[in-house]
Amino acid sequence: MTRKLYYIDAYQMEFESKVTKIDQDEHGFYVVLEKTAFYPTGGGQPHDQGTLNEIEVIDVEEVEDEVRHYIKEAFPSETGMVQGRIDQARRIDHMQQHCGQHILSAIFHDQFGIPTTSFHLGKDTVTIDLDTSHLDDDLLKKAEEQVNKIICDNVPVESKWMSVKEAAEYPLRKPIAVDGEVRLVIIPGIDYNGCGGTHPNVTGEVMAVKFLGWTKNKKQVRLEFVCGQRVLDKLRQKHQVVTEMKRLVPKPEHQLAEEVGEIIKLSKEKDKQIAELEEQLLQHEAREIISASQGDKVIHRVFKDRLINTLQSLGKTIIEEASDAYLILISEQEHQLQFVLARGENIGRNMNEIAKQILPLIEGKGGGKPNFVQGGGKKVIDGEDFAEKVKKLL
Repeated sequence: MTRKLYYIDAYQMEFESKVTKIDQDEHGFYVVLEKTAFYPTGGGQPHDQGTLNEIEVIDVEEVEDEVRHYIKEAFPSETGMVQGRIDQARRIDHMQQHCGQHILSAIFHDQFGIPTTSFHLGKDTVTIDLDTSHLDDDLLKKAEEQVNKIICDNVPVESKWMSVKEAAEYPLRKPIAVDGEVRLVIIPGIDYNGCGGTHPNVTGEVMAVKFLGWTKNKKQVRLEFVCGQRVLDKLRQKHQVVTEMKRLVPKPEHQLAEEVGEIIKLSKEKDKQIAELEEQLLQHEAREIISASQGDKVIHRVFKDRLINTLQSLGKTIIEEASDAYLILISEQEHQLQFVLARGENIGRNMNEIAKQILPLIEGKGGGKPNFVQGGGKKVIDGEDFAEKVKKLL
């Protein structure tokens, strides 16, 4: 079995090792080493990244008691020794997030009686599922303050290998689920937990924890948070957003939300007014079209670059007044034709039957109700020519 250096020293970022196996599986080329500092995916923590002999390590998985280092390109078969280098920023980030999760879960369990049921360390944020149906703001504030106090207290973080029987003598938050030896991560007086992940030596290296919000997840809640450098990254991102908002809305930060809310309210009112005016214009246009038709049994118009929903609104308005007429509205665009085909209420014909005959002319698709259909296709024919062919069918 591979000797796991990350359990001896989580801060070891470079190492040299003998190659014991070079192979390939469905995931790609991989290497097995006599010893490694690369942490494989497991326990909610993602794998390390880095290089072996300057070749990128893209994944690390523990398969059949082998720590397989999946590499971007194959090693020469005669490779005997490798020089490994861990992506330090990624490793330290994972140590901060994982340790922060331990403290957070301990506080929720011990202080508020809410156990953690799962943990996921994502690329940008971390989540835990908590066995409760609701979290209120007061509880979240208290929990966040207590977690950050433990971080500031700079409590030691220890790890020990022991038997399951020995581990049971500690105040574990949940029973050990493995046989044989177990690795216990201990934050004295705070957390005692069987864990195979990487952690810093002291809680102070977690730097800080910030809750980002929670959502319902089945009968539980999912709490999202960040630790360490990610807190600074989130603060930087939010500061950039607020700075840009202040440039667009010249108000103090504490008034931004109220001011933006007022702007959105005014915008919605203007949108409503515009919609009403557009409706009035369509009604006026519809009356003009009906008047210009002078009693024609087939009314048709060809427009340039008219939206299909505008054609539909215009068509419905016209056909409500022209109860004895057919209607053809066409929007001619650069590469396509769109149309509305309708009939007045005094005509009994099914417009879907007409649509089936005209759609092949433009290699199109469409359909609707017996009195009102719409469709579109390629501009393989001029809009006026298309309208004439429809008129002949009608």
